[in-house]
Amino acid sequence: MKITPTQIPDVLLIEPQVHGDHRGFFMETYHKRKLAEAGFDITFVQDNLSRSQKGILRGLHYQIQHPQGKFVSVMRGEIFDVAVDMRRSSPTFGQWVGQILNDETRQTFYIPEGFAHGFYVLSDIADVLYKCTDFYAPEHERTVYWNDPDIGIDWPLTEPPVLSDKDAGGTPFAEAESFA
Repeated sequence: MKITPTQIPDVLLIEPQVHGDHRGFFMETYHKRKLAEAGFDITFVQDNLSRSQKGILRGLHYQIQHPQGKFVSVMRGEIFDVAVDMRRSSPTFGQWVGQILNDETRQTFYIPEGFAHGFYVLSDIADVLYKCTDFYAPEHERTVYWNDPDIGIDWPLTEPPVLSDKDAGGTPFAEAESFA
């Protein structure tokens, strides 16, 4: 397992060791002890699986209370995954980092607590699995507008995104609640 910091050092790209042969492949998607030995000691309490079609954009979501760190992997398809730093005290506050995740590289994106998260589906269909460090608390969920110019995410749009009503009505970054 290889762990690489991104341009925002708290957001990590994790590359698993994949064992393949004529039958297919095997890999560990999560191994608490190996990650702890690499200085990455967290506990996950909830797994989520979402299926989306091409052109769907989900996010940018975060929980202002009961914040969730997320361990994001793509089981099928390809997405552009994004994390936005919502921590006022961070030197990277308001900055974003994006990563293409797919079922070929099998990489995982670790997004710590204090970040907004979203993704855009590049393939015909994508199954996205993410482990969370805290339980979903809808009363504390917040949405930052996905295309906010103050953040300036360079989404690799292949067509106009399809948004939920919640995501289309997100809060501008300048007005969004943030973490200390």
